[in-house]
Amino acid sequence: MNNVVVVESPSKAKTINKYLGSDYTVLASYGHVRDLPSKDGSVEPDADFAMHYEVDADSKKQMGAIAAALKGADMLYLATDPDREGEAISWHVLEVLKEKNALKDQIVERVVFNAITKQAVTEAMKHPRDIDMELVEAYLARRALDYLVGFTLSPVLWRKLPGAKSAGRVQSVALRLICEREHEIEQFRPQE
Repeated sequence: MNNVVVVESPSKAKTINKYLGSDYTVLASYGHVRDLPSKDGSVEPDADFAMHYEVDADSKKQMGAIAAALKGADMLYLATDPDREGEAISWHVLEVLKEKNALKDQIVERVVFNAITKQAVTEAMKHPRDIDMELVEAYLARRALDYLVGFTLSPVLWRKLPGAKSAGRVQSVALRLICEREHEIEQFRPQE
């Protein structure tokens, strides 16, 4: 029996591979495997917020290694971090593998552990689950907002503040609060 386990970092992969033994091949995704390209049209608000992703060159290499390891494998375990980003990475890995037609009859499971100890890892492997789509959808909403707000405001920020990096959903709201407060201060007329 051969099983493939995907984690985020190569150091975790080595440690977890020791815990699971020779029936498992543990590979790293090296974090996010695809993202929205920095060009207009990557998110389409008028098309139910359709998102168009791109796999970068380094990730293509990793995804190729994962796809190759799946040949002859019985199971694919997605063991990325237990947070929203980790859930999204598992979902992205699965989507890329589907696009590559790398999955045949393999069963796909999601496992999570909060510690990299033999007990935590082996216990997690006994309790697999599906990908939590609510966490993935939360990630997708955050990512779409980052793109839509940042893509619109960043060029304005670069013109007004040379050397500034970008404006995202958090900076944009903070800037609005500061501007509103400044306006209130300017409008204030002291009365005795």
